[in-house]
Amino acid sequence: MIKLTPILLAILYAYVSYRFSAWNTRRMLNAKSTRLADPTLEQMNKDMARALDVPQINVHIFEVEPVNGLAAPDGRIFITRGFYNKYKAGDVSAEELASVIAHELGHVALGHSRRRMIDFSGQNAIRVVLASLLGRLIPFAGVWLANMLTTMLAAKLSRRDEYEADAYASALLTKAGIGTGPQKTLFEKLDMLSAGMGGATPAWLLSHPKTAERIAAIEENEAKWGVT
Repeated sequence: MIKLTPILLAILYAYVSYRFSAWNTRRMLNAKSTRLADPTLEQMNKDMARALDVPQINVHIFEVEPVNGLAAPDGRIFITRGFYNKYKAGDVSAEELASVIAHELGHVALGHSRRRMIDFSGQNAIRVVLASLLGRLIPFAGVWLANMLTTMLAAKLSRRDEYEADAYASALLTKAGIGTGPQKTLFEKLDMLSAGMGGATPAWLLSHPKTAERIAAIEENEAKWGVT
Protein backbone atom coordinates (compact mmCIF):
# COMPACT_ATOMS: atom_id res chain seq x y z
CA MET A 1 0.00 0.00 0.00
CA ILE A 2 2.86 2.34 0.81
CA LYS A 3 4.34 1.74 -2.66
CA LEU A 4 1.01 2.64 -4.28
CA THR A 5 0.60 5.85 -2.29
CA PRO A 6 2.43 8.14 -4.79
CA ILE A 7 0.32 6.75 -7.65
CA LEU A 8 -2.96 7.13 -5.76
CA LEU A 9 -2.00 10.65 -4.75
CA ALA A 10 -1.14 11.44 -8.36
CA ILE A 11 -4.57 10.17 -9.53
CA LEU A 12 -6.30 12.28 -6.88
CA TYR A 13 -4.16 15.27 -7.86
CA ALA A 14 -5.08 14.79 -11.54
CA TYR A 15 -8.81 14.68 -10.75
CA VAL A 16 -8.73 17.75 -8.51
CA SER A 17 -6.55 19.58 -11.03
CA TYR A 18 -8.99 18.81 -13.86
CA ARG A 19 -12.03 19.96 -11.89
CA PHE A 20 -10.33 23.15 -10.77
CA SER A 21 -8.99 23.93 -14.26
CA ALA A 22 -12.44 23.45 -15.81
CA TRP A 23 -14.07 25.68 -13.19
CA ASN A 24 -11.39 28.36 -13.41
CA THR A 25 -11.41 28.42 -17.23
CA ARG A 26 -15.20 28.76 -17.37
CA ARG A 27 -15.17 31.51 -14.72
CA MET A 28 -12.44 33.47 -16.51
CA LEU A 29 -14.09 33.21 -19.93
CA ASN A 30 -17.47 34.25 -18.56
CA ALA A 31 -15.97 37.28 -16.86
CA LYS A 32 -13.80 38.47 -19.75
CA SER A 33 -15.76 37.79 -22.93
CA THR A 34 -18.52 39.34 -25.04
CA ARG A 35 -20.51 38.05 -28.00
CA LEU A 36 -18.94 38.74 -31.41
CA ALA A 37 -21.00 41.33 -33.29
CA ASP A 38 -19.39 41.89 -36.68
CA PRO A 39 -21.65 41.72 -39.78
CA THR A 40 -18.96 40.41 -42.14
CA LEU A 41 -17.77 37.68 -39.79
CA GLU A 42 -21.32 36.82 -38.80
CA GLN A 43 -22.16 36.17 -42.45
CA MET A 44 -19.21 33.80 -42.75
CA ASN A 45 -20.29 32.08 -39.55
CA LYS A 46 -23.72 31.60 -41.15
CA ASP A 47 -22.09 30.11 -44.25
CA MET A 48 -20.15 27.66 -42.08
CA ALA A 49 -23.25 26.88 -40.01
CA ARG A 50 -25.12 25.96 -43.21
CA ALA A 51 -22.20 23.77 -44.27
CA LEU A 52 -22.39 22.00 -40.90
CA ASP A 53 -26.20 21.92 -40.97
CA VAL A 54 -26.46 23.59 -37.56
CA PRO A 55 -28.63 26.60 -36.63
CA GLN A 56 -25.76 28.95 -35.80
CA ILE A 57 -22.16 29.28 -34.67
CA ASN A 58 -21.69 31.48 -31.62
CA VAL A 59 -18.31 33.20 -31.34
CA HIS A 60 -17.15 35.38 -28.47
CA ILE A 61 -14.40 37.97 -28.06
CA PHE A 62 -12.05 37.10 -25.20
CA GLU A 63 -10.79 40.41 -23.79
CA VAL A 64 -7.05 39.74 -23.79
CA GLU A 65 -4.37 41.14 -26.09
CA PRO A 66 -2.36 38.07 -27.24
CA VAL A 67 -3.29 36.99 -30.78
CA ASN A 68 -5.06 33.67 -30.40
CA GLY A 69 -8.22 31.66 -30.86
CA LEU A 70 -9.48 29.01 -28.48
CA ALA A 71 -12.21 26.45 -27.97
CA ALA A 72 -13.50 26.08 -24.42
CA PRO A 73 -14.21 22.61 -22.98
CA ASP A 74 -17.94 23.46 -23.04
CA GLY A 75 -17.80 23.97 -26.83
CA ARG A 76 -17.76 27.76 -27.04
CA ILE A 77 -15.47 29.45 -29.58
CA PHE A 78 -13.38 32.51 -28.67
CA ILE A 79 -11.26 34.98 -30.62
CA THR A 80 -9.01 37.19 -28.54
CA ARG A 81 -9.43 40.97 -28.63
CA GLY A 82 -5.85 41.19 -29.91
CA PHE A 83 -6.73 38.96 -32.88
CA TYR A 84 -9.92 40.90 -33.60
CA ASN A 85 -7.97 44.17 -33.48
CA LYS A 86 -5.57 42.78 -36.12
CA TYR A 87 -8.62 42.14 -38.30
CA LYS A 88 -10.04 45.63 -37.74
CA ALA A 89 -6.65 47.14 -38.57
CA GLY A 90 -6.55 45.26 -41.86
CA ASP A 91 -3.62 43.03 -40.90
CA VAL A 92 -5.86 39.95 -41.04
CA SER A 93 -8.76 39.47 -43.46
CA ALA A 94 -12.27 38.37 -42.51
CA GLU A 95 -11.69 35.10 -44.38
CA GLU A 96 -8.47 34.48 -42.43
CA LEU A 97 -10.25 35.08 -39.14
CA ALA A 98 -13.02 32.75 -40.31
CA SER A 99 -10.34 30.08 -40.81
CA VAL A 100 -9.41 30.47 -37.14
CA ILE A 101 -13.04 29.96 -36.14
CA ALA A 102 -13.21 26.87 -38.38
CA HIS A 103 -10.02 25.53 -36.78
CA GLU A 104 -11.40 25.99 -33.26
CA LEU A 105 -14.66 24.35 -34.34
CA GLY A 106 -12.49 21.39 -35.33
CA HIS A 107 -11.08 21.18 -31.83
CA VAL A 108 -14.64 21.10 -30.45
CA ALA A 109 -16.01 18.59 -32.97
CA LEU A 110 -13.06 16.24 -32.51
CA GLY A 111 -13.18 16.42 -28.71
CA HIS A 112 -9.77 18.05 -28.37
CA SER A 113 -10.78 20.83 -25.98
CA ARG A 114 -12.09 18.58 -23.24
CA ARG A 115 -9.38 15.98 -23.82
CA ARG A 116 -6.64 18.58 -23.62
CA MET A 117 -7.76 19.61 -20.17
CA ILE A 118 -7.85 15.97 -19.07
CA ASP A 119 -4.45 15.37 -20.71
CA PHE A 120 -3.02 18.45 -18.99
CA SER A 121 -4.19 17.22 -15.60
CA GLY A 122 -2.91 13.72 -16.29
CA GLN A 123 0.43 14.99 -17.49
CA ASN A 124 0.84 17.03 -14.33
CA ALA A 125 0.14 13.87 -12.34
CA ILE A 126 2.69 11.93 -14.39
CA ARG A 127 5.16 14.75 -13.85
CA VAL A 128 4.70 14.50 -10.08
CA VAL A 129 5.16 10.71 -10.03
CA LEU A 130 8.17 10.76 -12.37
CA ALA A 131 9.80 13.59 -10.47
CA SER A 132 9.36 11.64 -7.23
CA LEU A 133 10.70 8.36 -8.63
CA LEU A 134 13.48 9.75 -10.82
CA GLY A 135 14.47 12.23 -8.13
CA ARG A 136 15.37 9.29 -5.92
CA LEU A 137 17.18 7.38 -8.64
CA ILE A 138 18.94 10.35 -10.24
CA PRO A 139 19.36 13.15 -7.69
CA PHE A 140 19.19 16.68 -9.11
CA ALA A 141 18.73 15.52 -12.74
CA GLY A 142 15.63 13.42 -12.01
CA VAL A 143 13.21 16.33 -11.73
CA TRP A 144 14.61 17.94 -14.89
CA LEU A 145 14.26 14.65 -16.79
CA ALA A 146 10.65 14.23 -15.59
CA ASN A 147 9.80 17.73 -16.80
CA MET A 148 11.45 17.08 -20.17
CA LEU A 149 9.62 13.78 -20.76
CA THR A 150 6.18 15.18 -19.91
CA THR A 151 6.82 18.30 -22.01
CA MET A 152 7.71 16.12 -25.00
CA LEU A 153 4.54 14.07 -24.49
CA ALA A 154 2.35 17.18 -24.26
CA ALA A 155 3.92 18.69 -27.40
CA LYS A 156 3.41 15.52 -29.42
CA LEU A 157 -0.28 15.25 -28.44
CA SER A 158 -0.85 18.94 -29.16
CA ARG A 159 0.75 18.77 -32.62
CA ARG A 160 -1.44 15.81 -33.54
CA ASP A 161 -4.55 17.74 -32.48
CA GLU A 162 -3.48 20.75 -34.55
CA TYR A 163 -3.12 18.69 -37.72
CA GLU A 164 -6.55 17.14 -37.16
CA ALA A 165 -8.18 20.54 -36.51
CA ASP A 166 -6.47 21.95 -39.62
CA ALA A 167 -7.94 19.16 -41.75
CA TYR A 168 -11.40 19.70 -40.28
CA ALA A 169 -11.13 23.44 -40.95
CA SER A 170 -9.99 22.85 -44.55
CA ALA A 171 -13.00 20.64 -45.24
CA LEU A 172 -15.41 23.09 -43.60
CA LEU A 173 -13.97 26.16 -45.35
CA THR A 174 -14.15 24.39 -48.69
CA LYS A 175 -17.76 23.32 -48.16
CA ALA A 176 -18.71 26.82 -46.99
CA GLY A 177 -17.26 28.38 -50.16
CA ILE A 178 -14.48 30.23 -48.35
CA GLY A 179 -11.69 27.91 -49.44
CA THR A 180 -8.36 27.01 -47.86
CA GLY A 181 -6.39 29.95 -49.24
CA PRO A 182 -7.05 32.17 -46.19
CA GLN A 183 -6.09 29.31 -43.91
CA LYS A 184 -2.64 29.09 -45.52
CA THR A 185 -2.01 32.83 -45.78
CA LEU A 186 -2.93 33.26 -42.11
CA PHE A 187 -0.34 30.67 -41.08
CA GLU A 188 2.30 32.65 -42.96
CA LYS A 189 1.22 35.90 -41.30
CA LEU A 190 1.24 34.33 -37.84
CA ASP A 191 4.68 32.90 -38.57
CA MET A 192 5.95 36.44 -39.23
CA LEU A 193 4.24 37.77 -36.11
CA SER A 194 5.97 35.17 -33.96
CA ALA A 195 9.36 35.51 -35.68
CA GLY A 196 12.12 35.48 -33.13
CA MET A 197 9.96 33.89 -30.44
CA GLY A 198 11.61 30.56 -29.72
CA GLY A 199 12.81 30.08 -33.27
CA ALA A 200 15.58 27.74 -32.11
CA THR A 201 13.20 25.42 -30.25
CA PRO A 202 13.27 21.88 -31.71
CA ALA A 203 10.13 20.97 -33.67
CA TRP A 204 9.39 18.04 -31.35
CA LEU A 205 9.04 20.43 -28.40
CA LEU A 206 6.71 22.87 -30.12
CA SER A 207 3.02 22.63 -29.26
CA HIS A 208 2.09 23.62 -32.83
CA PRO A 209 3.58 22.12 -36.01
CA LYS A 210 5.83 24.29 -38.14
CA THR A 211 4.02 26.52 -40.65
CA ALA A 212 5.51 24.86 -43.75
CA GLU A 213 4.46 21.44 -42.46
CA ARG A 214 0.91 22.60 -41.75
CA ILE A 215 0.54 24.13 -45.20
CA ALA A 216 1.98 20.98 -46.81
CA ALA A 217 -0.56 18.86 -44.92
CA ILE A 218 -3.43 21.09 -46.10
CA GLU A 219 -2.25 20.87 -49.72
CA GLU A 220 -1.92 17.11 -49.41
CA ASN A 221 -5.56 16.97 -48.30
CA GLU A 222 -6.55 19.25 -51.18
CA ALA A 223 -4.88 16.86 -53.62
CA LYS A 224 -6.74 13.89 -52.08
CA TRP A 225 -10.06 15.75 -52.25
CA GLY A 226 -9.48 17.05 -55.77
CA VAL A 227 -9.67 20.67 -54.56
CA THR A 228 -7.82 23.30 -56.61
